[in-house]
Amino acid sequence: MEIRTLRYFLAVAREENMTKAAEILHVTQPTLSRTLRALEDELGKKLFTRHSFSISLTEEGLLLRDRAEDLITMADKIEKEFLSLDDITGGELFLGLAESYQIRYLAKDILKLKTVYPGLNYHITSGDTEQVTEKLDKGLLDFAVLCDTPDARKYDYIPFPESDIWGVIMPYDAPLTKKETVTAEDLIGLPLFASEQSWKNDIAKWCGERINELHLEGSFRLAYNASVFVKEGLGYQLTFARLIGTSPESGLIFRPLSPKLETKLFLIWNKYQTFTPIAERFLLQIKKSFEEYETNNSKHLHL
Repeated sequence: MEIRTLRYFLAVAREENMTKAAEILHVTQPTLSRTLRALEDELGKKLFTRHSFSISLTEEGLLLRDRAEDLITMADKIEKEFLSLDDITGGELFLGLAESYQIRYLAKDILKLKTVYPGLNYHITSGDTEQVTEKLDKGLLDFAVLCDTPDARKYDYIPFPESDIWGVIMPYDAPLTKKETVTAEDLIGLPLFASEQSWKNDIAKWCGERINELHLEGSFRLAYNASVFVKEGLGYQLTFARLIGTSPESGLIFRPLSPKLETKLFLIWNKYQTFTPIAERFLLQIKKSFEEYETNNSKHLHL
């Protein structure tokens, strides 16, 4: 099975039309049809259901699409890595990131690297722990940022300098805005928004048995989307501080949880991973920045 064949397959799966896919791929329609029939013969499975004016994927086709997307992404990543091995001005960097205001540390260090290595290209994907670790395990990412304690058997990691503080995002006129902090008891009976990961882990640990008295109205993987629902009056969002804008014109207000709930952030990478030159430089830059922050913070504490 050739990478070229998988690219053809994905183009047809995306366009759902043989003629359009052939045009995009710059091949003739007969050539494309023969290639895909040969792929079906090789796998011994029917991949497409052909209709009068379109094509749809079979169950086997859907499975191959998911696998092929990962394989093509990996092939592209390998090609870019080898092209950049002799490139002293840059290279390709692949990051999977959780949502946190602390991502600013990575942004600042990427900016520093760009001044020294102008050929640096970085690729960012966002997601929760399950999403980014899956890509990291497959070799599609160089690094990932988690809001969970990493599995030390699989990953090497360094903690971010600070902790993220949990709280509630609510409309500016919500009754809870009169309180300085919000307790689990305050949240009983309210429609709440959170990620499934945080609801099962962080929030559950914070409120203990009272988790059964709280109502998860909806789960979101992206904090911004949840804040839109809050702004429309559909509920209250449990999230990190400084993740959602709460300026006066936003119509939203943040209140921290009580007792205080904090979450550490970690930069992780696969154990025994062989880095590209630019990935190695990135890690050295991050370690240096984190150490400088810790040193400066210690000095301020002793003043």
